[in-house]
Amino acid sequence: MLLLMLLALLWGGSPAQDLGFSLQVQRVVTVQEGLCVRVPCTLSYPPLGWTEDTPALGYWFLAGTDSSVGRPVATNDQNRAVRTVPQDRFQLVGDPQNRNCSLLIREALVEDSALYFFRVERGRYVQYSFMKNQFYLQVTVLTLTPRPQDHGTHLTCRVDFSRKGVSTERTIRLNVAHAPKDLVISVSRANTSALEPPAHSPHLEAEKGQFLRLLCAADSQPPATLSWALEDRVLSRSHPQGSGTLELVLPGVKPGNSGCYTCRAENRLGSQSRTLDLSVQYAPENLRVMTLHANRTVLENLGNGTSLPVLEGQSLRLLCVTHSNPPARLSWVLGGQTLSPSQPTDPGILELPQIEMEHEGDLTCQAQNPLGSQHVSLHLSVVYPPRLLSPSCSWDGEGLHCSCSSQAHPAPTLRWRLGEGLLEGNHSNASWTITSSSAGPWANSSLSLSGLLGSGLRLSCEARNAHGKQSATVLLLPDKGLVSKAFTNGTFLGIGIMTLLFLCLLLVMKTLKKKQTQAGTPPRPRATRRSTILDYINVFPNPGPLAQNRKATPSSPSQAPPPGAHSLEFKKNQKELHVVAHTCPGPKSFTQASESENNQEELHYATLHFLGLRPWETQEPKDTYSEYTNIKFH
Repeated sequence: MLLLMLLALLWGGSPAQDLGFSLQVQRVVTVQEGLCVRVPCTLSYPPLGWTEDTPALGYWFLAGTDSSVGRPVATNDQNRAVRTVPQDRFQLVGDPQNRNCSLLIREALVEDSALYFFRVERGRYVQYSFMKNQFYLQVTVLTLTPRPQDHGTHLTCRVDFSRKGVSTERTIRLNVAHAPKDLVISVSRANTSALEPPAHSPHLEAEKGQFLRLLCAADSQPPATLSWALEDRVLSRSHPQGSGTLELVLPGVKPGNSGCYTCRAENRLGSQSRTLDLSVQYAPENLRVMTLHANRTVLENLGNGTSLPVLEGQSLRLLCVTHSNPPARLSWVLGGQTLSPSQPTDPGILELPQIEMEHEGDLTCQAQNPLGSQHVSLHLSVVYPPRLLSPSCSWDGEGLHCSCSSQAHPAPTLRWRLGEGLLEGNHSNASWTITSSSAGPWANSSLSLSGLLGSGLRLSCEARNAHGKQSATVLLLPDKGLVSKAFTNGTFLGIGIMTLLFLCLLLVMKTLKKKQTQAGTPPRPRATRRSTILDYINVFPNPGPLAQNRKATPSSPSQAPPPGAHSLEFKKNQKELHVVAHTCPGPKSFTQASESENNQEELHYATLHFLGLRPWETQEPKDTYSEYTNIKFH
């Protein structure tokens, strides 16, 4: 009999129920989430293998747990860990030694819903799990969810045992904590005006100098900390225990105030933010014109009223920039005429590929938008190197008189060279007198020489300014006797002689032009820096003291022209008139050097027979080429 009881205890089968193992518990226990519930439970077990002093241990397990190694949800065994968190949320309040297995569940959770079973251990043989006497815990959500607006209200919980005539209640004040919400930004455009309602658009426009007040407010519990930031820079911050609003005042908005403003509300439960894009509108300002000069890599700022000198023939590039909102429309005006932009997509850029004289004048860049306009005016001054007119000379009873004129911007200075000597300024002595004057771009100078002048003497007029120089030379040829006599007698050439001379010179001109055309000579360039007029003028002195001291035999050669010179020579018996052209030394450009190498010029001669000679001079062309288009006789 004892053996059968032991086997029944070990197997836990149905015979054990008959041998004294039983448990009574409610099959389904229902509790609301967050509340507590007591589960009554009683059990019985046989008096086998234990005494009154033997402790009884009880364990409540979640169904499916291995009772030998798994953790219970509640137990009175101090050496056994539980699985609930916190660990006293499930408590075995009954004493298994007194046949009580009651369970207390506090702060029930929805995830606590499950089947549970009980196990008892007392002595060596009473070790039994009541697998067929389980109960199901059902946790419901019929619950109260406090809202932010419930903060500060009172909540009463009442328990009424009507049948027992017992009831109780408890009242609490709700402290509902929540993250910031309902954050709004309001705007005021005057110091005393009311705030405008918050706009749905995150964009705000204001004119420069306008007063602006921004107010940020948010609902939160505990009160949130508010802050205003422009881009990544924090402008102001509220006290943690503030009123829930934060104000940002801009007394006079500036273009620098434009940007993205962010109001942020934050507490321990979360944060919320809202942004406002402020655009400050203003008329064009800080308008300036910049230019890039030759041989420079840095743009130069030009202020209003600046005079800008530009060399004729050079290119000019100007850049006009301004600050404005909305963007300004830029335009260029020269002398009252609107210029077309070089780049339609960027009208602030003006390019003049080749400066000419007609470009001189007032140049204005104008910037305009709906709020106003601004302009910068420059005076474009076209500068150029000297343009020298060939000097003219004549003899009279007192000596040789020569005059020279030149045009340039800035006005040139004129000086004379007699042989190797330099004559300049307004000066006078026993041998020579210089008188100079200037008016606008023109400069004039006259030279009077007296005394003895040797044959082959060179007389030069030189004009120069900061952009270049030009010079022209008068070559005094030796006297030929009959020529001197012709001057002494004052014989004049007739109209027929002049006509014949013109036809001869015309033939020479056509020959020269034909050879230039065949050689593919390019069009004559303008006078460049340090260019030189290539004309010589032969002046024959009067007979008398000056001529008598310069006598030479008819067969003696005159001074030879320098290398590369062009000559036109007229002969009749021993009567000679020489027109000599000589290139004065000076630097050449690459193009000029190439032309001189590829186009070798020839000497051309013409012979004219006439009865007599008279003083004459040549009219110099306006360029550096040696074409003789006009010879004047005096």
